Amino acid sequence: MPEAGLKELLEAGVHFGHQTRRWNPHMRRYIFGELDGIHIIDLVQTEALLENARRFAGELASGGGTVLFVGTKKQARGPVQEWADRCKMPYVNQRWLGGLLTNFNTISQRIARLHELTEWQEEGKLELLPTKERMTMQAELAKLEYNLGGVRDMERLPDAVFVTDLKTEEIAVREAARLRIPIIGLVDTNCDPTPIDYVIPGNDDAIRSCRLVIATIGAAIEEGAGAWRVQEERRLQEEMERRKREEEERKKREEEEKVRKEAEEAAEKEAAEKKAAEEKAAAEKQAAEAAPAKAAPKPAEAEEGSK
Repeated sequence: MPEAGLKELLEAGVHFGHQTRRWNPHMRRYIFGELDGIHIIDLVQTEALLENARRFAGELASGGGTVLFVGTKKQARGPVQEWADRCKMPYVNQRWLGGLLTNFNTISQRIARLHELTEWQEEGKLELLPTKERMTMQAELAKLEYNLGGVRDMERLPDAVFVTDLKTEEIAVREAARLRIPIIGLVDTNCDPTPIDYVIPGNDDAIRSCRLVIATIGAAIEEGAGAWRVQEERRLQEEMERRKREEEERKKREEEEKVRKEAEEAAEKEAAEKKAAEEKAAAEKQAAEAAPAKAAPKPAEAEEGSK
Protein backbone atom coordinates (compact mmCIF):
# COMPACT_ATOMS: atom_id res chain seq x y z
CA MET A 1 0.00 0.00 0.00
CA PRO A 2 1.36 3.51 -0.79
CA GLU A 3 2.03 5.68 2.22
CA ALA A 4 1.79 9.47 2.61
CA GLY A 5 4.74 10.72 4.61
CA LEU A 6 5.38 14.12 6.15
CA LYS A 7 6.99 15.39 2.95
CA GLU A 8 3.97 14.47 0.81
CA LEU A 9 1.56 15.93 3.37
CA LEU A 10 3.54 19.15 3.56
CA GLU A 11 3.80 19.52 -0.22
CA ALA A 12 0.03 18.99 -0.58
CA GLY A 13 -0.73 21.72 1.95
CA VAL A 14 -2.53 19.38 4.34
CA HIS A 15 -1.23 21.43 7.29
CA PHE A 16 -3.14 24.62 6.43
CA GLY A 17 -6.25 25.10 8.55
CA HIS A 18 -8.84 27.86 8.65
CA GLN A 19 -8.53 31.31 10.10
CA THR A 20 -8.10 31.34 13.85
CA ARG A 21 -11.48 33.03 14.34
CA ARG A 22 -13.25 30.19 12.49
CA TRP A 23 -11.98 27.27 14.49
CA ASN A 24 -13.69 24.57 16.52
CA PRO A 25 -12.33 24.13 20.06
CA HIS A 26 -12.60 20.35 19.76
CA MET A 27 -9.79 20.50 17.18
CA ARG A 28 -7.41 22.07 19.71
CA ARG A 29 -5.38 18.88 20.24
CA TYR A 30 -4.65 18.54 16.50
CA ILE A 31 -3.42 22.14 16.04
CA PHE A 32 0.33 22.78 16.11
CA GLY A 33 0.13 26.59 16.16
CA GLU A 34 -0.85 29.57 14.06
CA LEU A 35 0.76 31.61 11.30
CA ASP A 36 -0.57 34.92 9.99
CA GLY A 37 -3.96 34.34 11.55
CA ILE A 38 -4.27 30.75 10.16
CA HIS A 39 -4.13 27.61 12.26
CA ILE A 40 -1.39 25.11 11.37
CA ILE A 41 -2.32 21.45 11.77
CA ASP A 42 0.15 19.08 13.44
CA LEU A 43 1.28 16.87 10.53
CA VAL A 44 2.95 14.38 12.87
CA GLN A 45 -0.46 13.52 14.27
CA THR A 46 -1.99 13.64 10.79
CA GLU A 47 0.56 11.13 9.50
CA ALA A 48 -0.09 8.70 12.36
CA LEU A 49 -3.88 9.05 12.19
CA LEU A 50 -3.89 8.74 8.40
CA GLU A 51 -1.89 5.53 8.72
CA ASN A 52 -4.37 4.25 11.31
CA ALA A 53 -7.34 5.05 9.04
CA ARG A 54 -5.55 3.54 6.04
CA ARG A 55 -4.90 0.31 7.93
CA PHE A 56 -8.52 0.11 9.09
CA ALA A 57 -9.87 0.69 5.57
CA GLY A 58 -7.51 -1.88 4.07
CA GLU A 59 -8.39 -4.55 6.62
CA LEU A 60 -12.10 -3.85 6.19
CA ALA A 61 -11.86 -4.17 2.40
CA SER A 62 -9.71 -7.31 2.62
CA GLY A 63 -12.52 -8.92 4.62
CA GLY A 64 -15.12 -8.16 1.96
CA GLY A 65 -16.40 -4.96 3.58
CA THR A 66 -17.87 -2.01 1.70
CA VAL A 67 -16.74 1.59 2.12
CA LEU A 68 -18.97 4.42 0.93
CA PHE A 69 -16.99 7.38 -0.46
CA VAL A 70 -18.69 10.73 0.19
CA GLY A 71 -17.44 14.03 -1.22
CA THR A 72 -19.84 16.46 -2.86
CA LYS A 73 -17.69 19.60 -2.67
CA LYS A 74 -15.99 20.69 -5.85
CA GLN A 75 -12.47 19.82 -4.70
CA ALA A 76 -13.36 16.20 -3.88
CA ARG A 77 -15.83 15.18 -6.60
CA GLY A 78 -13.26 14.01 -9.14
CA PRO A 79 -10.97 12.04 -6.78
CA VAL A 80 -13.95 10.47 -4.98
CA GLN A 81 -15.43 9.12 -8.21
CA GLU A 82 -12.04 8.07 -9.57
CA TRP A 83 -10.98 6.04 -6.54
CA ALA A 84 -14.42 4.64 -5.83
CA ASP A 85 -14.55 3.32 -9.39
CA ARG A 86 -11.07 1.87 -9.05
CA CYS A 87 -12.02 0.17 -5.79
CA LYS A 88 -15.46 -0.82 -7.13
CA MET A 89 -17.05 0.84 -4.12
CA PRO A 90 -20.20 3.03 -3.91
CA TYR A 91 -19.83 6.79 -3.80
CA VAL A 92 -21.78 10.04 -3.56
CA ASN A 93 -20.14 13.03 -5.25
CA GLN A 94 -23.05 15.19 -6.45
CA ARG A 95 -25.73 15.45 -3.79
CA TRP A 96 -26.40 13.54 -0.60
CA LEU A 97 -29.96 12.26 -0.73
CA GLY A 98 -31.48 12.53 2.74
CA GLY A 99 -32.25 9.11 4.19
CA LEU A 100 -29.73 7.30 2.00
CA LEU A 101 -28.61 5.33 5.04
CA THR A 102 -31.37 5.72 7.62
CA ASN A 103 -34.14 5.02 5.09
CA PHE A 104 -32.27 2.57 2.92
CA ASN A 105 -35.33 0.39 2.21
CA THR A 106 -37.02 3.25 0.36
CA ILE A 107 -33.77 4.21 -1.36
CA SER A 108 -33.40 0.59 -2.52
CA GLN A 109 -36.72 0.90 -4.34
CA ARG A 110 -35.46 4.01 -6.15
CA ILE A 111 -32.24 2.17 -7.04
CA ALA A 112 -34.34 -0.67 -8.46
CA ARG A 113 -36.27 1.90 -10.50
CA LEU A 114 -32.96 3.31 -11.78
CA HIS A 115 -31.90 -0.16 -12.95
CA GLU A 116 -35.29 -0.68 -14.60
CA LEU A 117 -35.19 2.59 -16.55
CA THR A 118 -31.55 2.02 -17.52
CA GLU A 119 -32.43 -1.42 -18.86
CA TRP A 120 -35.34 0.01 -20.86
CA GLN A 121 -33.08 2.66 -22.34
CA GLU A 122 -30.40 0.13 -23.31
CA GLU A 123 -32.99 -2.13 -24.92
CA GLY A 124 -34.60 0.77 -26.80
CA LYS A 125 -37.96 0.46 -25.08
CA LEU A 126 -38.08 4.15 -24.17
CA GLU A 127 -37.91 5.11 -27.84
CA LEU A 128 -41.10 3.16 -28.49
CA LEU A 129 -43.15 5.18 -25.98
CA PRO A 130 -45.21 8.28 -26.84
CA THR A 131 -43.15 11.48 -26.81
CA LYS A 132 -44.55 12.91 -23.57
CA GLU A 133 -44.19 9.66 -21.63
CA ARG A 134 -40.69 9.09 -23.05
CA MET A 135 -39.51 12.57 -22.05
CA THR A 136 -40.94 12.10 -18.55
CA MET A 137 -39.11 8.82 -18.07
CA GLN A 138 -35.87 10.20 -19.49
CA ALA A 139 -36.06 13.11 -17.04
CA GLU A 140 -36.71 10.65 -14.19
CA LEU A 141 -33.74 8.54 -15.30
CA ALA A 142 -31.46 11.60 -15.43
CA LYS A 143 -32.53 12.66 -11.94
CA LEU A 144 -32.02 9.18 -10.49
CA GLU A 145 -28.64 8.89 -12.19
CA TYR A 146 -27.59 12.24 -10.73
CA ASN A 147 -28.65 11.37 -7.18
CA LEU A 148 -28.06 7.61 -7.03
CA GLY A 149 -25.70 6.78 -9.88
CA GLY A 150 -22.77 6.18 -7.55
CA VAL A 151 -24.69 3.83 -5.24
CA ARG A 152 -26.57 1.89 -7.92
CA ASP A 153 -24.71 -1.32 -7.00
CA MET A 154 -24.96 -0.87 -3.22
CA GLU A 155 -27.24 -3.72 -2.14
CA ARG A 156 -26.86 -3.19 1.62
CA LEU A 157 -25.68 -0.60 4.09
CA PRO A 158 -21.93 0.08 3.90
CA ASP A 159 -19.55 -1.18 6.56
CA ALA A 160 -17.84 2.23 6.75
CA VAL A 161 -18.20 5.76 5.36
CA PHE A 162 -15.30 7.91 4.17
CA VAL A 163 -16.17 11.65 4.32
CA THR A 164 -13.96 14.45 3.03
CA ASP A 165 -15.74 17.50 4.50
CA LEU A 166 -17.76 17.32 7.70
CA LYS A 167 -19.45 20.68 7.17
CA THR A 168 -20.71 19.91 3.67
CA GLU A 169 -21.59 16.29 4.51
CA GLU A 170 -23.22 17.04 7.86
CA ILE A 171 -26.35 15.00 7.04
CA ALA A 172 -24.29 12.02 5.90
CA VAL A 173 -22.24 12.13 9.11
CA ARG A 174 -25.39 12.27 11.26
CA GLU A 175 -26.97 9.33 9.46
CA ALA A 176 -23.84 7.19 9.71
CA ALA A 177 -23.38 8.07 13.38
CA ARG A 178 -27.03 7.26 14.08
CA LEU A 179 -26.60 3.80 12.56
CA ARG A 180 -23.21 3.38 14.29
CA ILE A 181 -21.40 2.94 11.00
CA PRO A 182 -17.66 3.67 11.40
CA ILE A 183 -16.71 7.03 9.85
CA ILE A 184 -13.35 7.96 8.35
CA GLY A 185 -13.17 11.73 8.02
CA LEU A 186 -10.83 14.41 6.71
CA VAL A 187 -11.38 17.00 9.45
CA ASP A 188 -10.40 20.67 9.11
CA THR A 189 -9.94 23.08 12.01
CA ASN A 190 -13.48 24.47 11.68
CA CYS A 191 -15.16 21.07 12.15
CA ASP A 192 -16.18 18.99 15.16
CA PRO A 193 -14.32 15.64 15.14
CA THR A 194 -16.48 14.13 17.90
CA PRO A 195 -18.67 11.83 15.73
CA ILE A 196 -15.71 10.64 13.63
CA ASP A 197 -14.20 7.25 14.49
CA TYR A 198 -11.03 7.70 12.41
CA VAL A 199 -10.07 11.37 12.38
CA ILE A 200 -7.60 12.63 9.74
CA PRO A 201 -6.75 16.24 10.64
CA GLY A 202 -6.10 18.14 7.45
CA ASN A 203 -7.01 20.78 4.93
CA ASP A 204 -10.31 19.90 3.23
CA ASP A 205 -10.37 22.93 0.93
CA ALA A 206 -7.26 22.37 -1.20
CA ILE A 207 -7.55 20.07 -4.21
CA ARG A 208 -4.09 18.55 -3.67
CA SER A 209 -4.81 17.89 0.01
CA CYS A 210 -8.14 16.19 -0.72
CA ARG A 211 -6.63 14.19 -3.56
CA LEU A 212 -3.71 12.97 -1.43
CA VAL A 213 -5.88 11.80 1.47
CA ILE A 214 -8.50 10.22 -0.81
CA ALA A 215 -5.77 8.49 -2.84
CA THR A 216 -4.10 7.13 0.31
CA ILE A 217 -7.33 5.67 1.71
CA GLY A 218 -8.50 4.60 -1.76
CA ALA A 219 -5.26 2.75 -2.51
CA ALA A 220 -5.55 0.82 0.75
CA ILE A 221 -9.15 -0.11 -0.07
CA GLU A 222 -8.23 -1.04 -3.64
CA GLU A 223 -5.47 -3.38 -2.51
CA GLY A 224 -7.58 -4.94 0.24
CA ALA A 225 -10.62 -5.38 -2.02
CA GLY A 226 -8.44 -6.83 -4.77
CA ALA A 227 -6.98 -9.41 -2.39
CA TRP A 228 -10.45 -10.28 -1.15
CA ARG A 229 -11.75 -10.73 -4.71
CA VAL A 230 -8.84 -13.05 -5.52
CA GLN A 231 -9.60 -15.11 -2.41
CA GLU A 232 -13.30 -15.09 -3.22
CA GLU A 233 -12.66 -16.25 -6.78
CA ARG A 234 -10.38 -19.00 -5.47
CA ARG A 235 -13.01 -20.02 -2.94
CA LEU A 236 -15.73 -20.08 -5.59
CA GLN A 237 -13.47 -22.11 -7.88
CA GLU A 238 -12.76 -24.60 -5.11
CA GLU A 239 -16.46 -24.74 -4.28
CA MET A 240 -17.32 -25.44 -7.93
CA GLU A 241 -14.68 -28.17 -8.11
CA ARG A 242 -15.94 -29.71 -4.88
CA ARG A 243 -19.52 -29.70 -6.17
CA LYS A 244 -18.33 -31.19 -9.45
CA ARG A 245 -16.53 -34.01 -7.61
CA GLU A 246 -19.57 -34.64 -5.44
CA GLU A 247 -21.78 -34.73 -8.54
CA GLU A 248 -19.44 -37.19 -10.24
CA GLU A 249 -19.34 -39.38 -7.12
CA ARG A 250 -23.12 -39.22 -6.86
CA LYS A 251 -23.54 -40.27 -10.49
CA LYS A 252 -21.00 -43.04 -9.98
CA ARG A 253 -22.88 -44.30 -6.92
CA GLU A 254 -26.18 -44.13 -8.79
CA GLU A 255 -24.67 -46.06 -11.69
CA GLU A 256 -23.27 -48.70 -9.35
CA GLU A 257 -26.60 -48.93 -7.54
CA LYS A 258 -28.37 -49.28 -10.88
CA VAL A 259 -26.02 -52.08 -11.99
CA ARG A 260 -26.46 -53.83 -8.63
CA LYS A 261 -30.25 -53.63 -8.85
CA GLU A 262 -30.21 -54.89 -12.42
CA ALA A 263 -27.99 -57.81 -11.36
CA GLU A 264 -30.31 -58.60 -8.43
CA GLU A 265 -33.38 -58.41 -10.66
CA ALA A 266 -31.70 -60.65 -13.25
CA ALA A 267 -30.73 -63.16 -10.55
CA GLU A 268 -34.26 -63.13 -9.12
CA LYS A 269 -35.72 -63.55 -12.58
CA GLU A 270 -33.37 -66.42 -13.34
CA ALA A 271 -34.18 -68.09 -10.01
CA ALA A 272 -37.91 -67.67 -10.66
CA GLU A 273 -37.58 -69.12 -14.16
CA LYS A 274 -35.51 -72.03 -12.82
CA LYS A 275 -38.05 -72.69 -10.08
CA ALA A 276 -40.91 -72.52 -12.58
CA ALA A 277 -39.05 -74.94 -14.87
CA GLU A 278 -38.44 -77.36 -11.97
CA GLU A 279 -42.08 -77.19 -10.92
CA LYS A 280 -43.17 -77.79 -14.52
CA ALA A 281 -40.80 -80.74 -14.85
CA ALA A 282 -42.04 -82.22 -11.56
CA ALA A 283 -45.66 -81.79 -12.67
CA GLU A 284 -44.94 -83.46 -16.01
CA LYS A 285 -43.16 -86.34 -14.28
CA GLN A 286 -46.03 -86.81 -11.87
CA ALA A 287 -48.50 -86.76 -14.74
CA ALA A 288 -46.43 -89.29 -16.66
CA GLU A 289 -46.32 -91.68 -13.68
CA ALA A 290 -50.08 -91.43 -13.16
CA ALA A 291 -50.95 -92.21 -16.82
CA PRO A 292 -49.85 -95.97 -16.91
CA ALA A 293 -51.70 -96.64 -13.70
CA LYS A 294 -54.98 -95.51 -15.26
CA ALA A 295 -54.40 -97.55 -18.41
CA ALA A 296 -53.79 -100.96 -16.59
CA PRO A 297 -57.11 -103.11 -15.99
CA LYS A 298 -58.12 -104.25 -12.52
CA PRO A 299 -57.87 -108.08 -11.73
CA ALA A 300 -61.62 -108.54 -11.11
CA GLU A 301 -62.51 -106.94 -14.40
CA ALA A 302 -60.14 -109.29 -16.15
CA GLU A 303 -61.78 -112.42 -14.63
CA GLU A 304 -65.30 -111.34 -15.57
CA GLY A 305 -64.19 -110.80 -19.05
CA SER A 306 -62.84 -114.39 -19.31
CA LYS A 307 -66.14 -115.93 -18.21
